[in-house]
Amino acid sequence: MPIAVGSKAPDFTLKSKTADGLKDVKLSDNFGKKKTVLLFFPLAYTGVCTQEMCDQTSGLGEYEKLGAAVIGISVDSPFTQEAWAKANNIGVTLVSDLNKTTIRAYDVVFPMLAGIGDTAARAAFVIGQDGVVKYAEQTPTPKDLPDFAAVKAALAS
Repeated sequence: MPIAVGSKAPDFTLKSKTADGLKDVKLSDNFGKKKTVLLFFPLAYTGVCTQEMCDQTSGLGEYEKLGAAVIGISVDSPFTQEAWAKANNIGVTLVSDLNKTTIRAYDVVFPMLAGIGDTAARAAFVIGQDGVVKYAEQTPTPKDLPDFAAVKAALAS
C-alpha cells in the first residue's frame, strides 16, 4: 500500500544523468514553487515502462500548464536511464533510486519482479507545493498504468 493521501511526502535527493554529468534532484526544491508528479516504474527498457514514459513525455506541456514538474523514479542506474531516455526520446526527468530507499519510503516496492529482485512498483503520486501527498495510486500489476486522468484532476484541484 503506498503512503496515504494527506501524508507529508518523504523528501529525497536522487541522481539524474544529464549531458552535463550527474545532477542531484531533490523533491523539496519544488516545495513552495510547483506541484510534483512522481511516477515510479519498475525498469527501463521494458515495454510498459517505455510506453508510459513516452506517453507522459508527449503530455509534459499539459503538466506544465497545471503547474507541475514530472519525475520518473526507478531502481535503474542513472546511466541506464540516460541511454534509455535518449533511445526513446523520453523528456521526463528520470532519477535513480539504485539503493531503493525512496521506493521503501513511499512503500511501493515490488518484490522479486520476474525473479530478478526488488524493483519499484508502478505508482503515481501528486505532491502539492506544500509537500503533502494529494494523490496516491499503486497499480494492481506492473503491466497496468496509473489513472492519468485522476492524476491530472488532482493537479487541477
